[in-house]
Order: sequence, then C-alpha cells, then structure tokens
Amino acid sequence: MTTLPPAIKPRDAIKPRVLLTGATGYVGGRLLRRLEARGARVRCLARRPEHLRGQVGPDTEVAAGDLLDRHSLDAAMEGIEVVYYLVHSMGSVGSFEEEDRTAAGNVAAAARATGVRLIVYLGALADSSQPLSPHLRSRQEVGEVLRTSGVEVIELRASIVIGSGSLSFEMIRALVDRLPAMVAPRWVSVPAQPIAIQDLLDYLVQVLDLPSAGNRIIEIGGADRASYGDLMREYARQRGVRRLIVPVPVLTPWLSGLWLGLVTPLFARVGRKLIDSIRHPSVVRDPSARSLFAVQPMGYREAIAGALRNEDSPRAETRWSDALSSSGPVRSGSGLHFGTQLVDKRVAHVDAPPEQVFASIRRMGGEVGWYFGNWLWQVRGALDLLVGGVGTRRGRRDPEYLAIGDTVDFWRVEELDPNRRLRLTAELKIPGRAWLEFDVEGDAAHGTTIHQTAIFDPIGRGGQAYWYLVFPLHQLVFRGMLRGIAAAATRGGGRSGRG
Repeated sequence: MTTLPPAIKPRDAIKPRVLLTGATGYVGGRLLRRLEARGARVRCLARRPEHLRGQVGPDTEVAAGDLLDRHSLDAAMEGIEVVYYLVHSMGSVGSFEEEDRTAAGNVAAAARATGVRLIVYLGALADSSQPLSPHLRSRQEVGEVLRTSGVEVIELRASIVIGSGSLSFEMIRALVDRLPAMVAPRWVSVPAQPIAIQDLLDYLVQVLDLPSAGNRIIEIGGADRASYGDLMREYARQRGVRRLIVPVPVLTPWLSGLWLGLVTPLFARVGRKLIDSIRHPSVVRDPSARSLFAVQPMGYREAIAGALRNEDSPRAETRWSDALSSSGPVRSGSGLHFGTQLVDKRVAHVDAPPEQVFASIRRMGGEVGWYFGNWLWQVRGALDLLVGGVGTRRGRRDPEYLAIGDTVDFWRVEELDPNRRLRLTAELKIPGRAWLEFDVEGDAAHGTTIHQTAIFDPIGRGGQAYWYLVFPLHQLVFRGMLRGIAAAATRGGGRSGRG
C-alpha cells in the first residue's frame, strides 16, 4: 500500500462536480447531506429519480441511470470530476459477485469515456493475502475492476460501521434487546476495528482534499479494536441490561444466517453473507490514514453511545435496508423489520396532481373518517377508552387544515410538509410507539405516488405480540385506507365512505 506525505492540500481551488451513487443507501444518504453542507456540486445517480428528488437539496441534481446498464451512465457522468462508488449487491437474490463485477466495469468504462478525474470507493477491510469470504472477495475485486479504468481510484477500506440504522448496529441491538441469553459462536470473538458513521463520513468528505497521487488503498477504522461480542456486551451495559452470552465451539454461517433471520431485522441471505465475512479479522494494519486526514476517530464505546442518542427518533436518518432497493421491489404490506421496529409499507399511484392527493390525506379523521372500515377505527378507539386512553373523542381542530401539534382522533401531527409529507404519532395505550406516515411525490402531468407507512416500535415481547395479534386487521385496514385515499383523490374530494 502507498503511504502518502502528511501534507494535505486541496485538489482544486474550484469545488469539483461530484456524482454520488448509492444516495438512497445507508452511507450514501448521509454523505449526500455532508456534501451539500460543504457546498459541493452534487449529482445523484438513481434508477428511479422520482423517489430521490424530494430528498435532495435545491442545488443537487438527480440523474436517471442504472449501474448494470452501461449506456445509461455516460449522460449521468457528463461534466463530472469525482465519482463516489458506494454500492454493492449483497442483498441481491442472484449472483451478487457477478452483479458487482458488471456494475464496477460499467462505471470504470463510463468514467474513462467521460473524463472523470477520481473515483472514491468504499470497500471492505480485510487481509487480501488470506482466503476471504465471497462477499469480502467481491468487495475487493470491485476495487481492482475500478482501477482498470485508468482513472485515479482512492479505495477506503472500513470494518464494522456503528451508527443508528447501520446493518451491524441493528443486528447487535436486536440480539441484545430481544434475547436475555444467547449462544456465541466463534465469529463473535473475531477482532475488528469498528468505525463510527460520523468518522466514516469525515473520511469520505476529506478525500476531496487529498492531493492527486495515483491509485491508493487506505485502511480506516476507529480508535480501538473490538469483536462483535465486545460490541454486544458494551451495548448491553449502556442499555442497563444483563445478558448471558454462552460460547459454543461452532455454528455454521448457514445456520447462523437462519437464526439471525428469525431474531433480528436481517434477511437470512444477508445474514449468511455477513457472518461468512465476520469470520475474517478486519483490523487496520496500515496506519497512514491518521497522517493523511484531519480525523481523530472515536472508540467503539463512544460510537455506540452516539448511535443510542438517536434511538428516540422515529426512524434513523438512513437505514441499511434502504440500500436493498437494488435487489428488487419490496412487497407491499410485508411487515418488514427496520431495526427493532415493525413496518407496514404500501404504495399507490393516482392520476391526480399532488395537491389534490395530499388534500385527501390532510382531511382524514374526524367527520371525514379514515376512508375504510371506520367502524373498526371506532371500536379501536372505544377499547382505548376502556384502558384509560383518549379514544377517538378528540376528533380534529379543523376539518380542512392541519398544523404540527394538532390532534386527529387518537393521533397527533408530528411532522407536516404541505403537499409532500404528513407524519402522525399515535397516543393510544399500546405496548410501544406507533407512527403513520404519508409521503406524496409526482406532478400534474404524470400523476402522484403515495407512500403510506405504518411503523410500530414495540416494547418487549408484549409489544411484539401485540403487533402480530393485530397484524391481520392491519393488512385489511391499511390496504383499504390507501385505496380509499386514492379513490377520494381521483374524485377530487375528501369524503369517506362510512363502511
């Protein structure tokens, strides 16, 4: 590996134009905010630009393109100087190694053809001289493919990323929160060098300030080493809970993956690939990053504390599962896990402008009702009254308009972005916290897409039992409610059927 001189100076007096891939993913979504705050001229690449346009700043471009479609990349890279490559296919159903090779080859060819100066790639920290898991081998192979472009490539190799919503942290949180005792196969004691998401983002941003010096592989990590077992014990300590960890001599990645799929947010196929990689040490052997960057990385204890400070937010700023969009559409109403939260997500398209669609959403509750099964909502409110809750007796302050803090039956308006977003938080007597969110995007010419998301953050096993007990009713009510909203918006009104 190349060790660079310690001097840091800007590559260019003019801020480079940046293409960001993976902007809907965990790291990419947060890096986008950092780059925008820095004043960088950013263009995001997205297969479905309409899903990203509402999430970027006013000066950020969104370009249509697919890394698996070589011909879609030239226009997206036109005028670009720096490409951030932050994608991988670990969640893919098919051959993720082949998809990763194809995507990297397409980016390399397009970067060479359009005159890109620099590719920044976030890879995986592992000793390449040792036999590696398919996932780690693929991550390092991507770096090799990108370097064939002839464009300068800086590959940052990182270990476990600690932050609210990250894949590793959510696995740790789910295991410790849900299991009072757990078996500890050998992979939980393998050394790693976890890095806080804040520090990782600092490294990614400061790459823009490094002088040009050819292809480089730079290892980055936190201030100290820790295994997954160390991380679980520290998480339990900071949460104030006692957990028994029982060591066992062996537990195969296949069995571990199935186990994780049952007790954590991970899909089994992702869990198998992750554990297969955890079996390899991932520690920094070349310390040159400390002299190249103005970053003083924190230790894993501080990183966990930082992640926990965000736990009272309804959702993390970004989640690891956001990046799984590359593996195909998520089934509507699938009851997905996001961290320890349970989610029912549905999507509908309406041939009406966003203002008209949002008006139907805005009028929900009170006299208008909930567009489907209003008697079920009334029964739920009555049950809440029986246990000392507010029920539906509060109604609405105004039948037409909403403001943050308004009550809507047993909900309260927590977030309101007119014609774009509404988030309600439940004030029911339930074993957990619940939110109902509506996101609207589109235009008068092409119609409007409604994203309806119900989120439940259970408290203990009682909370999980509650969700699954009412899950059949949720399937019925939430599906009917979205259809009712779409029908009301098409009619141009907000009247609800009382059935």
